[in-house]
This record gives sequence, C-alpha cells and structure tokens, in this order.
Amino acid sequence: MRAYIDSDILIWHLRGEPKSLKLLKKLREKEKYELWTGALQRAEVVFFMRPEEERDTLLFLSQFKTASVDQTIVDSAGSLYRKWHPTHGIDINDALLAATVIKTGGRLYTLNKKHYPMSDVVVEQGW
Repeated sequence: MRAYIDSDILIWHLRGEPKSLKLLKKLREKEKYELWTGALQRAEVVFFMRPEEERDTLLFLSQFKTASVDQTIVDSAGSLYRKWHPTHGIDINDALLAATVIKTGGRLYTLNKKHYPMSDVVVEQGW
C-alpha cells in the first residue's frame, strides 16, 4: 500500500525533527508501505532548498516515489479546491495531493489534517 507524505513532514525531516524520521521508518519498515509524495509536494521542497542543501535533500527525496499529475487529477483537484477552499482553506497543492490519493489509493500523512476534509481520502496525523 502507498503512504503519501505531505511536504510538511518532508520539510520537518530535513530540519532534523526526530518525529519525522520515526514516522517514516515505521511506515517503511514496520508497516511495509511504499513511500510516495505528490509532484507539488516534491516541488515545494526542491524549489526552496538552499544550494548547500541540494545533495542531502535530493538523496532524501530519492527514497520516495513521486506521483505524476495528469489531466484527471487536475480536473478532480479543481473540483476539490472549489468545494473545500472556502470552508477549510485548502490550497492548490493540497487539492492536487488529495486528488492523487483518491485516484491511486493509499493513506495520506500530514501535520495539517484540516487541509484534507474529503471523506474519500484516508488521512493520518503525522504526529
């Protein structure tokens, strides 16, 4: 099964948060999940890394498969965004990740469960 990791958990790991490492190890080793992230979540990390962080960041991200964004996901994400942005403040990245999880299955791990109020997305609090 897939475990989709939101950018907040990825970023906290890169900042040295031990809870992130503990979660990722548990998911991969104990629960035997495939570790995935969304294309926009990967972009959030890669776009804002500093030049001196590039090697370590890309090495870390190599442990994750990155889900592609296609027309179906974009169209679905647009519907999710229009429905949930006014009441829950989800952003485009959240909507695209939720649509990805809906299309491909798996669980979504985040520190911001309020950004994923969709009933057809299984969301777990990272810590």
